[in-house]
Amino acid sequence: MSFKSLSLGAAALAATLAAPSAHAQPANNVILIHGAFVDGSGWKGVFDQLVAKGFKVTVVQEPNTSLADDLQAVRRAIELQDGPVVLVGHSYGGQIITEAGVDPKVSALVYVAAIVPDVGESVGDIFEKMPSPTVDPFMSTSDGFLIFDPAKFGAGFAADLPEAETDFMANSQVPVDGKILGTKTQQAAWKTKPGYGIVAGLDMAAGTEAVRSMYKRANLKITEVPGASHAVYISHPREVADVIAEAASK
Repeated sequence: MSFKSLSLGAAALAATLAAPSAHAQPANNVILIHGAFVDGSGWKGVFDQLVAKGFKVTVVQEPNTSLADDLQAVRRAIELQDGPVVLVGHSYGGQIITEAGVDPKVSALVYVAAIVPDVGESVGDIFEKMPSPTVDPFMSTSDGFLIFDPAKFGAGFAADLPEAETDFMANSQVPVDGKILGTKTQQAAWKTKPGYGIVAGLDMAAGTEAVRSMYKRANLKITEVPGASHAVYISHPREVADVIAEAASK
């Protein structure tokens, strides 16, 4: 091999090492992922806050029919983004971003009152170890789908929202296939990606202490919103958007 060839090879290697990675760039793309029983419309306040900050925001309407279906909906959204992406998941959406976040485009994860499972762990496993503060919150249909008991929805899911709003949410739920509760997590992006977690101070659905415990296990940077319910992304959009913006800037 000639000296010229060695010089060219060394120059190419130096250029590659010097080039910034996708994760070294601030992310301008944010993908918002809802949890069980609700749809993406609840993100409207956070969406508006982020758009005002200059972000390109996508809200995924995953079907809650299986973890595989929900992951495909999110991966489809990631594919359409140009540049680094921050994935944001509420509640069960935490399991979705834990899996989907291994995509190379994803630069950071933000968990909002969310489940943070480890590999081999399901949502059901977590609730078995750390039960919801709301007793028997779910009702099952004959074909195995679950809804949050409408009589308990206001106090258990969204106690800091107006009663008229929680009544509407309770009666416009997106049922979730009960099989999802037993579906094990295959990959955990929080092991290799920066993670942020928002704790709702009065989370009567997932449980404030349970959420805080999962966040600490995953070594997330934790922000607490005192007095907020499980629906903290609806009741406190500015605080949630600020954490997302911080994750994007890093």
